[in-house]
Amino acid sequence: MSTLHIGTRAIGRDAPPFVIAEMSGNHNQSLDRALALVEAAAKAGAHALKLQTYTPDTMTLDLDEGEFHIGDPDSPWTGTSLYRLYGEAHTPWEWHEPIFRRAAELGMLAFSTPFDATAVDFLESLNVPAYKIASFENVDLPLIRRVAATGKPLIVSTGMASLAEIQECVDAARGAGCEQLILLKCTSTYPASPSNTNLRSIPHMRELFGCEIGLSDHTLGVGASVAAVALGASVIEKHFTLSRADGGVDSTFSLEPDELAALVAETERAWQALGGVSYGPTAAERKSLVFRRSLYVVRDMAAGEAFSEANVRAIRPGLGLPPKYLEQVLGSVASEPLKRGQPLALRHLRDAPR
Repeated sequence: MSTLHIGTRAIGRDAPPFVIAEMSGNHNQSLDRALALVEAAAKAGAHALKLQTYTPDTMTLDLDEGEFHIGDPDSPWTGTSLYRLYGEAHTPWEWHEPIFRRAAELGMLAFSTPFDATAVDFLESLNVPAYKIASFENVDLPLIRRVAATGKPLIVSTGMASLAEIQECVDAARGAGCEQLILLKCTSTYPASPSNTNLRSIPHMRELFGCEIGLSDHTLGVGASVAAVALGASVIEKHFTLSRADGGVDSTFSLEPDELAALVAETERAWQALGGVSYGPTAAERKSLVFRRSLYVVRDMAAGEAFSEANVRAIRPGLGLPPKYLEQVLGSVASEPLKRGQPLALRHLRDAPR
């Protein structure tokens, strides 16, 4: 599996985690706030900003009854209709260009999640560097084929998808020309609980599908994302807001700027800490070997005097014999006079092997 790229950014286990700040509807229908989100994400160190490209009419019907009404009391959007929710949450298409331009000015990648073919056509006109497929669309194989046909890197959230559905998605993407595919482990609840996140799926998915794996994280905080990196995730996506207190459709499970900065820092530390399989002192540890315990003379001794627990102890520093020689030492006598504070060596033991 070779390292892939989005723009100039390398993505893979040999590169630091790729952190995506998901704006979603946290602009609260203000372009000024959207641009402030871009600036805050860049300042926090996010590598990419992501939008969602749809209109209420490309998502659903203008109905507020039956399955078109959100009545689940556990949903953060309960009591409204799908149409009203998408009207409140959508990013106006005329905002995309200034948002993408501002991200580029700040050295940050920007791309989006399209929800139908018209959105793909629009995003192609803006020359986005990659695409994301949302969990609820991972079974929309015609959409996946349309996006894959662009030849751009494709990130797919796998929330709710069975293994068979993920395989169908992967086959559709690859069959339509996608050569750079990333799958995101995702739990499609808002927020998601850590106990329902199942991060051990990450290495399993990598083995099964032979592509980069990441996490679309809807839990609170950064713990799940750090753990995901430890399990091999190379991409982390988190919803982002200026302040949860400001409200908004996704604010309750979104990171604030200082938390996003912590996410970037801590996931990179987790990646750095992975290293490789290593035993024995590292180059940086060698100077600390002196602080190991070793055998020292702790009382002046005459030549021929027997070693005992009264005149030999295992203490720091580590310039004497290793403590594993203590039994041999206690069965011997001094070959020469020894001073208190002198590190023991084999030559100090009469008849000891050299």
